[in-house]
Amino acid sequence: MSDLQDELLMGVELSFLHYRCSRECNVQGRSCHLNYIQSTLQCKIVPTVCDYPIGCIKPIWLRHLLYLLALICTAILSNQFQIFAIVIGGRTVLGILCLSAYVIYRFRRRHLSLDDSIEDFLQNHRNLQPIRYSYSEIKKITNGFKDKLGQGGFGSVYKGKLRSGCIVAVKMLVMSKTNGQDFINEVATIGRIHHVNVVRLIGFCVEGPKWALIYDFMPNGSLDKYIFPERKNSVPLSWEILYKIALGVGRGIEYLHQGCDMQILHFDIKPHNILLDKTFAPKVSDFGLAKLYSVNQSIVSLTAARGTLGYIAPELFYKNIGGVSYKADVYSFGMLLMEMVGKKRYVNAHKDDSSEMYFPSWIYDRINKGEDMEMGDATEDEKKCVRKMVIVALWCIQMKPTDRPSMSKALEMLEGDIELLKMPPKPTLYSQNRSIEDHGNNPNGIPASSCNAMITISLDGR
Repeated sequence: MSDLQDELLMGVELSFLHYRCSRECNVQGRSCHLNYIQSTLQCKIVPTVCDYPIGCIKPIWLRHLLYLLALICTAILSNQFQIFAIVIGGRTVLGILCLSAYVIYRFRRRHLSLDDSIEDFLQNHRNLQPIRYSYSEIKKITNGFKDKLGQGGFGSVYKGKLRSGCIVAVKMLVMSKTNGQDFINEVATIGRIHHVNVVRLIGFCVEGPKWALIYDFMPNGSLDKYIFPERKNSVPLSWEILYKIALGVGRGIEYLHQGCDMQILHFDIKPHNILLDKTFAPKVSDFGLAKLYSVNQSIVSLTAARGTLGYIAPELFYKNIGGVSYKADVYSFGMLLMEMVGKKRYVNAHKDDSSEMYFPSWIYDRINKGEDMEMGDATEDEKKCVRKMVIVALWCIQMKPTDRPSMSKALEMLEGDIELLKMPPKPTLYSQNRSIEDHGNNPNGIPASSCNAMITISLDGR
């Protein structure tokens, strides 16, 4: 009790300042500043974020950066910079290490899975003819990759020489731009066949991320160099040579369709993929989009369109035309013949359809009227050959697959007499006179024959 008595003797001070704070300041959204000595209070406006210079800065990431710089300056002024630097630096290094480990993990996981799938494929197809080379052997063959022949979306092509003295072309595949399926397609198709009009795969390399394909070297390059005048260093060929090239390409495609134990559909027949040897004999090449099917399978399953715009058969876009089959390659062959005859890309993807007449319709009218194309000093035999090429092309590019001939029949027409050939129905662009419902069947919204961009596309994400 003595302590209580002492407190009572000293006296008790009562204050209503806190009550006044809540009554006078807080209800107004202001802060309360008390002065106990003078027993007074003062209500002040609460400062907003933008009352501070940094608080008004946008975007937010810049504001946070300035806050971080302010903390660094404060740490320097307070002699705590070393501790601050160690903490921030440690977190940064740890974050970079974690991110690097994750990226390496994902890359190695993808890389190992691709290696496994390719190795499994090679183990299951030991009877393939191509030879497997090591990467060190590839470097020796190409003399350190000194002579570069060209480059594309797949990678680069180099000129090389085997120990036997045979000149070869080495295609180095870029791993980031292929999922391994292109490589398997090439080896699975041309690795098992041999035909005078199909490019020969001599060997390959699979060593970590280093993938390579070795082909016979074609000194005259690809056909597009000779039939498109707008290309640099374009060299015109005689009509006789062009006719022989057309026959050779047709024989190569016919062999793919009927001459193997499996039916091989190329899906990317175009001038760029027709290579020419020293005698201008054509070789069908680039089987990255090819598919293998049973020879008894007339209609094949395909999840999405594949090929090059302008050469893709319309049934790959519009399912109501008919099923996908070897007739898709026949359509591409027809467009190839058209460009060989006209020596021009039809129709250019960068031009409005109304600005240029659809070439097959134009040439159909001329042939149907008995008019010859302007062929300079061509002989009568050459004119007959070109006329046959045009009529066969018109048959091959018919809209419905059932109206097109097989490659065997197309070759028979090319090699036969011009007098025996009948004119097919007049070809038209599929995008003309079609209903909205038809376009609804085209998930990509691309008219099948309205453009001819030399950009290879794979709509199934290959």
